[in-house]
Order: sequence, then structure tokens, then C-alpha cells
Amino acid sequence: MAARIIRPTARGFLHLDSHPDGCARTVVDHWSKVPPAATPSGDGPRKVALVIGSSAGYGLAAMITGIARYGFDGVGVGFEKPPTPRRTGTAGWYRVIATARLAERAGAEVAFVNADAFADDTKVQVLDLIEKRFGRLDYLIYSIAAPRRTDPDTGVAYTSVIKPIGAPHRTKTLAFDSDGRAACTEIEVAPAEGDDVAQTVNVMGGADWVRWIDALAARDLLAPRFATVALSYIGSELTAAIYRRGTIGAAKDHLEQTARVLHGRLQVLCGGLAATSVNGAAVTQSSTAIPGIALYIGLLRRVLGGAMRPPIDQFVDLWDQLTGAAPLTTDDVGRIRLDAWELAPEIQAAIASRWVEASNDNIADLADLDWFRDEVRRLYGFSVTGVDYDQPAEPDQAWPEPR
Repeated sequence: MAARIIRPTARGFLHLDSHPDGCARTVVDHWSKVPPAATPSGDGPRKVALVIGSSAGYGLAAMITGIARYGFDGVGVGFEKPPTPRRTGTAGWYRVIATARLAERAGAEVAFVNADAFADDTKVQVLDLIEKRFGRLDYLIYSIAAPRRTDPDTGVAYTSVIKPIGAPHRTKTLAFDSDGRAACTEIEVAPAEGDDVAQTVNVMGGADWVRWIDALAARDLLAPRFATVALSYIGSELTAAIYRRGTIGAAKDHLEQTARVLHGRLQVLCGGLAATSVNGAAVTQSSTAIPGIALYIGLLRRVLGGAMRPPIDQFVDLWDQLTGAAPLTTDDVGRIRLDAWELAPEIQAAIASRWVEASNDNIADLADLDWFRDEVRRLYGFSVTGVDYDQPAEPDQAWPEPR
């Protein structure tokens, strides 16, 4: 595909193309915001991290901060689509290419695998890389939000859904048309039925996380004091019916139960640690699909402004805790909490007041619509400062194949 001018084409929050230069610039901007470690890593062996879901959102933040702040080597796993004659590659395709370039310049040895993280063949490929290049693994970050998963043992395909449990739920929500104009509306979401909950738990619960740990342990690749964290979210009471008390919340409950079981196993195997990290709200490609979340985050941004903590900042905190640079702090059920800035009572009270008032007539005053719209566009490489969108961009770029 020849270089061409690429404009945003959207259906709601979903963009059909991404901008290679904008995606690359986003990664550079993220990298530039990572502060150096207070205590340098020293002359010992470089730590090795595996990030499952490293091409977007919090997984991308995990990869960038681990390399930029602590000089980690490692492997990132994503599942992205390459460019075709009709369409650009997915945004994650170009973000990975940019991350690989920065990692190489920083002297890190990092491989990126583009494959289905749920598949056993992918696990074999990744573990072969770890064994050949590093010999052992110090950290595993599990950051996957997926619509479906096929169980490698049974071949049964499961599909996740975003639904309340027990009764329909009516919620305010935010929608943007193709020109970026916002509308505050109300929708009703039907409750889960049949095996919806079980299906969602099978996709987004802890089953695949366990398979990764089992595979690593079977090949004796867990370093002493190995640590693994799966990412979770609790959020506001305003969104609880559709999120934390809904089907996705059931999967998060299973993920957190899995962490407690894995922690006990790892303590015996290698003196290790397993936990979930409860992160704060962020605009990601997965969060925009959840009814009500877009409105909530727009209100949150208006209340907090620049005090809203992006994924990069949160992962600086998480890596500091996992490396021992800062004390590991958990709640009473063992979760690492990085969401205090969001759930402070005075912040939630301010958002709740605005939520009640919100209508199509006043939403522009109550929520930061321009910021939210641009954040969504930036997920796809658009609305990025410093990128000239009137210049042709080259979409045909190769994935950084493992060397």
C-alpha cells in the first residue's frame, strides 16, 4: 500500500483506520512521560517481563514503563491486524512497531509476538523465546479484554457479554456521531440470560492466566520471587450495575479469586507473588464499549482535570511496588489498589451530582467532551499533537519479528 493521506473514519467510538505516524507519536509521548527510577537497576542481570496484551491500554503502559524506567528485557504479546490493500493496520500494530524501536534504542532486548494469547501454540512460541533468550522470567502482567476465547482443551468457544445481572438496567450514556458531536442519552440494557455469566467468566476470568503460569512452571522458567499481576477494575457505584455487579464484574471476581490461589502456589514454588491490580478509569478501546462508562469518564475528567492519573503514571506506581522500590500495599483481600485518586468520596460525590443533572442540553458544561473525543481519536493515532495529517503516511509497515 502506497503512502497516503489518512483521515479518521468512525462508527461511534470505533475507527476503521488508524494513523501510523500518530500511533507512533503517541508511544513516544508516553515514553517521554516515564520518570527515571529513583534507584538505578545496577549491574546485575536485567529483569525479564512478559506482558500479555502489550499493544494497547494498560498493557502498553506496562511495557513502556517497564523498559523505560527499569530497563527490563522481555516479551510482549498482542493480537493485531496487519495493513491490507483496503485498510491500515490496527492501531496496536503501529504502537508495537514504535515500542520496539524505542526499546532497541534503549538497549533492551524485547520480542513482540502477534498471536492469540489464549492459544496453547502461542504459549509454546512465547516460552520458547523466553527460554532461549533469557532463561527465566521475573514478571508477568496479564492485561486482556477480549470478546471471545476458545478453550484449548475442549475446543469450546466462549463469548463475553456486557450485561447487568438479574434485571434490566437503564443508564445514561454518551455517544458521538461521525463528526464528533456528542449526545447524552438513556439506554436500557437487557440482563444476562442463560449461560451469559459463565461464558463471560470463561473469557475474562482467570482460567487463561492459570494456563500461562502452569506452562511457565512446567518448563521451570519462573525466577526466584517471580511476580504476576492481572489487571482489574472496580469503579464507581454509578456504573456498578453494568460493570462490577454485571457479567464483567463476575469475571473480575473470578480473576481475583484466581490470584489468591496462584499466590499460594507461587509462594511454595519460588517464593513468588500473584495479585490483581485495581487500576483507575481510563479511555481505552475496551472501556468505550461499556454503556455509561464514556459519560462517567467525561464527568470524571471535568471534575479532576489534570489530576486524573493516566495508565503510564499508574504503572510507574505498580512497577515500583513490584520491584521493591516502594512498599507493596494491598487491600484487605490482597488487591493492589491504584484507584484511590478516582474513588475518593469527594470526587465521587461531585461526579454523582453531575450525573443526576446530565442531559443533552447541559452535558457540554458538565463533562469534558472535547478531551474525551480527542482521547478516543488518539487511541487510533488521530488528534495527536505534532502530527501533520495533511501529509501522506506509510501504512505498510512490518511487525518487528522476534530475532
